[in-house]
Amino acid sequence: MRKIFPDAKTALEGLTFDGMTVMSGGFGLCGIPENLIAALRDSGVKGLTVISNNAGVDGFGLGQLLETRQIAKMISSYVGENKEFERQYLAGELQLEFNPQGTLAERIRAGGAGIPAFFTATGVGTLVAEGKEVREFDGRKYVMETGLVADLSIVKAWKADAAGNLVFRKTARNFNPMMATAGKMTVVEVEHIVPTGTIDPDHIHTPGIYVDRLFVGTFEKRIEQRTVRQRETA
Repeated sequence: MRKIFPDAKTALEGLTFDGMTVMSGGFGLCGIPENLIAALRDSGVKGLTVISNNAGVDGFGLGQLLETRQIAKMISSYVGENKEFERQYLAGELQLEFNPQGTLAERIRAGGAGIPAFFTATGVGTLVAEGKEVREFDGRKYVMETGLVADLSIVKAWKADAAGNLVFRKTARNFNPMMATAGKMTVVEVEHIVPTGTIDPDHIHTPGIYVDRLFVGTFEKRIEQRTVRQRETA
């Protein structure tokens, strides 16, 4: 199956629909699939449920989809510096399901592994546990959390081969590898595509079996500048 596409727009063709659930990789502004986020924005798809650690910042990353009101619900662990995220949530315009960061990561990993639910001590006795099953094991209480899957996972990796085997760098390994396993379809933007067989198998972080489409993205050095400007005007 041909996996390599020319750009983000063509890589998403036929995969988006209103009301879909999207997993978006990255941590803060590191390792985010910025080209795919922009392509989702331009597609006009709406009513999205987005699973991501956070929602970028105002005007960048997932913040773009908040500004265009294409996100109906966020499943995340951090509001962060995104003022529009905070405003929409407090105004009741955006549904928000908060998760402790480790719980969110494990829910995604569980979904990718076909595990429907698991028990964790994190959040017991807090708002996190409200409405969820709580059981006691060996004298300690645990809350049940469900695994997460998505209609589409959008992922950023450093390098791939034509078979879709992925290598991540540094903080891009937060959430991206596990999200690649938990999407019904997984689309990846990379910085480099190399010939199949040239990546040492021991260096592969995500096997190509999880990857449906990939392309070489265009990455601009603008994140740090944007963040500095926001801090100066805050």
